[in-house]
Amino acid sequence: MVVTQEKLDGILVLTADYPPVNALCHAVRAGLAGGIAAAAADPDVSAVVILCAGKTFFAGADIAEFGKPRLDPVLPAMCDAIEASPKPVVAAIHGTALGGGLEVALAAQYRVAARSAKFGMPEVKLGLIPGSGGTQRLPRLVGLDVALRMIVLGEQLGAAAAAEHGLIDRIVDDADLREAAIAFAREMADSRPLRRTGERTVAPDEALVARFKADNGRKLAGQAAPEAAIEAIVGATNLSMIDGQALERRLFLALENGEQSRALRYLFGAERQAGRIDGIGDDVAVRQVEHVGIIGAGTMGTGIAINFLLAGLRVSLLELDAAALDRGVASIGKTLDGSVAKGRLSAEAAARAKALLSPSLRYEELAGCDLVIEAVFELMSVKKEVFGALDKVVRPDAILATNTSYLDVDEIAASVSQPERFLGMHFFSPANIMKLLEIVRGARTAPDVLKTAMQLGRRINKTAVVAGNCYGFIGNRMLAQRRKQAIALLMEGATPEQIDRVHTGFGMPMGPFQMSDLAGVDIGWHRDPSRIETLQDAMCAAGRFGQKAGKGYYDYDADRRRTPSPEALAIIEDFARKSGAERRAIDDDEIRERTLYVMVNEGARIIEEGIAQRASDIDVVWIHGYGWPRYRGGPMHWADQIGAAVIVESLKRHGMETSPLLERLARENGRFTS
Repeated sequence: MVVTQEKLDGILVLTADYPPVNALCHAVRAGLAGGIAAAAADPDVSAVVILCAGKTFFAGADIAEFGKPRLDPVLPAMCDAIEASPKPVVAAIHGTALGGGLEVALAAQYRVAARSAKFGMPEVKLGLIPGSGGTQRLPRLVGLDVALRMIVLGEQLGAAAAAEHGLIDRIVDDADLREAAIAFAREMADSRPLRRTGERTVAPDEALVARFKADNGRKLAGQAAPEAAIEAIVGATNLSMIDGQALERRLFLALENGEQSRALRYLFGAERQAGRIDGIGDDVAVRQVEHVGIIGAGTMGTGIAINFLLAGLRVSLLELDAAALDRGVASIGKTLDGSVAKGRLSAEAAARAKALLSPSLRYEELAGCDLVIEAVFELMSVKKEVFGALDKVVRPDAILATNTSYLDVDEIAASVSQPERFLGMHFFSPANIMKLLEIVRGARTAPDVLKTAMQLGRRINKTAVVAGNCYGFIGNRMLAQRRKQAIALLMEGATPEQIDRVHTGFGMPMGPFQMSDLAGVDIGWHRDPSRIETLQDAMCAAGRFGQKAGKGYYDYDADRRRTPSPEALAIIEDFARKSGAERRAIDDDEIRERTLYVMVNEGARIIEEGIAQRASDIDVVWIHGYGWPRYRGGPMHWADQIGAAVIVESLKRHGMETSPLLERLARENGRFTS
């Protein structure tokens, strides 16, 4: 049985035990409903306690049931039965009460929580809203402001904050939860009338709701679930509990059957699948890594260092120039101090991180490292020189990694004596913030080295994805195709702001030319103003290096606010004329198709070549590395919604070659993703 009943001197204790997280599957729901009914029918029972075995209270609904017919009792009816119980019900909460789990707790008349417990409504992250009374009971209990932040933004509360806002009635030490909840239930056994959350009211506050929408409009743009959540929460202020639940259920079912929720639920699985390495099982042991060397104290190297320092690993930061090393160490300190000032990091944690950093000026000082990551200038000769020197001083069992964004990992590996211990660890800038880490498997990378790097990625709180060795790996290889089309569209008549607007309208955080200005238009430029062979050359020859220069594809003021640039447009038109390009009016649909469908086509080639283990890994790369909107599921999932045949037809109409895999899926009405 997944829910057991135990009667203790008039208190019926219902204990759910459904590892690993006590998801509210059908068996759990049936067990709880049966227990509530048994308590109501038993004159010897005066109150009920609901608690969970294992590491957590109910951590949510069973995601495997989404999109399928539910078996009775469904969660909304079960929660209503708890609230309607003629005898007091106490929810005893430890670990996390999330989503449906919190809805169960809200339906109980009373809530006792362990001091370490956390509470949240993360349904919006799956493109849903609470569907079992959560949008109605939570605002009635904690008020509009807290309910909006918890449901619409997915914010969590700790036990102390939950008690402050009236979400829980009593906080107890973790070890005392069971006995304290039973004792509390005994206190409440004779209390009448019973306190039912659904019978409370919450006052309307149009100004608060309007302010919340204005403050979070950009963050929530394009997403259906937050909009529906706000509608349901506002409904709690002017509808009865029954009518509010009907509104909530209608909105929930519409979202559950919508494309956005399907995409987000798909990503939930894709992100977990990305951590699995095909062909490497549990029998392969990982190497111990506690001391990391990082070569290069620039922006990337210092960002990488911060990840390991915050994870509690020792870091030796190497620069051969003392001034550059001092700047790098100062940058790390400034970043950590800034996190403390913003409340993102405690002063104690920052101090611990700083104490783990050792500045180094000599390769010999990296001799004891378990892993060394190179983060120097993106030039093959420089990287080979670094690893040639490093190979002479590090231990023979130390893992060596390059942070290259594009270069051939196997060619770099040839500069060390044991290429089987070599691989790519491609961090994304800013490295201490961006979640993605591409782990690039070389031709001779050993299985335990690859597995160790993937596990280390999780340890430093990255989303790690295995990639094969090719130019640009997964993400940058696809990005290069998008950029090629974006430049071609400029030549043919589109403007930077039009192309960027199409991408931000699609849900990307910025467009190709906003990104170029932010990163630096001069990245990869040959530095000869007299040699103008590409549009990049023409822009750089005019000193238009991007935001850092106050001008790139856009003009920027002192606060880096951008405006369309007549000078940039004149440079584009002049270069196009000299290149013989015929300019014309280009509509948004053509921009969308040429810049996004071409990425899907390249993704298909990446799958064909085995560069990505699976199509879903490509989606994870673009979600976490490039800001592809989560609610669209990643480029390969998005392509499945459009249909391969539509994409093939469009690419051919625009004169592009299509990959054999994409062609086959078009013929067979197939899909990249499941």
